[in-house]
Amino acid sequence: MKKAIVSVINDLATDQRVHKTCMVLHNLGFEVVLVGRELKGSLPINDRLYKTHRMKLFFNKGMLFYLEYQIRLFLFLLFRKAHVYVSNDLDTLLPNYLLSKIKKVKLVYDSHEYFCYVPELIHRPLKQKTWLALEKRIFPKLSTIITVNDSIAETYEKEYGKKLHVIKNVPAKSNFQLNEQVQKSKAELGLPTDKKIVILQGAGINVNRGAEEAIEAMLYVQDAVFLIVGGGDVIEELKLKVLLLKLENKVFFIKKLPFKEMLQYTRIADIGLSLDKDNSPNYHFSLPNKLFDYFHSGIAVLVSPLVEIKKIMQEFNAGESIENHEPKHIAEKINFMLSSENKMKDWKTNAKLAAEKYCWENEEKKLIEIYRPFAN
Repeated sequence: MKKAIVSVINDLATDQRVHKTCMVLHNLGFEVVLVGRELKGSLPINDRLYKTHRMKLFFNKGMLFYLEYQIRLFLFLLFRKAHVYVSNDLDTLLPNYLLSKIKKVKLVYDSHEYFCYVPELIHRPLKQKTWLALEKRIFPKLSTIITVNDSIAETYEKEYGKKLHVIKNVPAKSNFQLNEQVQKSKAELGLPTDKKIVILQGAGINVNRGAEEAIEAMLYVQDAVFLIVGGGDVIEELKLKVLLLKLENKVFFIKKLPFKEMLQYTRIADIGLSLDKDNSPNYHFSLPNKLFDYFHSGIAVLVSPLVEIKKIMQEFNAGESIENHEPKHIAEKINFMLSSENKMKDWKTNAKLAAEKYCWENEEKKLIEIYRPFAN
């Protein structure tokens, strides 16, 4: 049996894209090991059909964290046999690339974002310069590269003259079927039964995602509550903002949950928010996973008009777009959507149509064709 080692820098538990990649490899006959790290509060990993390995690091942020991770991952790969390495994002690429050359192992690189232009790097020139130097050194030498949308693929092609495969990070329709567990009611989820629900979900509720402005918008939204479901860098700041604005009865925080438990909240919502700001090249090209979760849950969406999102919204009119991030403007959009019963029905219908096209069952076929030659 051929072996595949898949590397990420996260804690494995909620990364649906990587899980789906591992399942494609597993179904092609590979013995798969997914390696990442264990964090304080990491959710348990259950019911995986492949092996997982989470490393506990001494450092969890800053330069020493990245240095330790690169060394630990290098050693992990060095002492394990593999026929293919799958490197997810630039922060796992160096050890995979070096070992692929040393041990003559095939390498696939999956770039989940326009890595060197994330907000965390564009405001830190030295760090950005370091990652850019690494990318420029390795990227042109790669033979199989995958990314998440057309805009990022086209940008990398212009920069490095490399043709990329595009596999969108969309959910499987089967994940949203109710045959495994019955949908809970608002009361069972501890939510007000007489209020409409607006939701923002995800594992990356970070700065510049529009969460701060969405909370302030709730000052002007009537007859609705706002759920923030998941985790991220700004959660504690958001909780403080809710206290300062005295919005405890209108804004509720739900901790990071396993995917199917999270969907209990998503499916019962009326509007899903995706309000990333267009203030970095990475966000400009982004196509957030949560958008597709909203589609598959059959709820209307309120989005910022980023280039990739705009394409989909023009194709499937599944909600509204904001024109700016002023809280009063966001509130006006939410109030309009919640009060437009006929439009809401149309938006929800169109969300389901979008889900039929943007589903893993379609993307998986393309990914299988990418990995099939490695299984022979």
